[in-house]
Amino acid sequence: MARVVIVYVSRGGTTERMAGFIAEGVRISGHEVELKKSTEIESERDLSGYEGYIFGCPTENLDIPPAFKAFLSIAEKADLAGKVGGAFSSRAHPSSGDGAAADRLFEVMETTFRMRMSNLGPFNLEGKAMDGAEGMHACQDYGKSIGAML
Repeated sequence: MARVVIVYVSRGGTTERMAGFIAEGVRISGHEVELKKSTEIESERDLSGYEGYIFGCPTENLDIPPAFKAFLSIAEKADLAGKVGGAFSSRAHPSSGDGAAADRLFEVMETTFRMRMSNLGPFNLEGKAMDGAEGMHACQDYGKSIGAML
């Protein structure tokens, strides 16, 4: 059984709900998961001891929110090269899809941190999609795909 950490920031609760459902998918795959808000991570030591890392945030002005960028500065100091990773984001409006934060997170994790990223790519979901079972299942499936990589 591998250990996975899901680090996220959420303003309206959608990203937090996504994190919870992604965690369920990882658990279904037989792995242990911890959920942490990005503000709980004070140093790179807080990111040690995991085999998998899933980062998520809402899309803000077609980008990663500044508060989550601060977390990424800490994560860059952790030795995440070769670790399994996934990136997700929520967005308030479908028109923000081309500039979703998950795309940027995925790129940073893959190129800067040199992680082995989910073959499903970045996962992003419009906030209102979380109102139905389809959004929940999509999140769980993303978690399962990362669990299968471990």
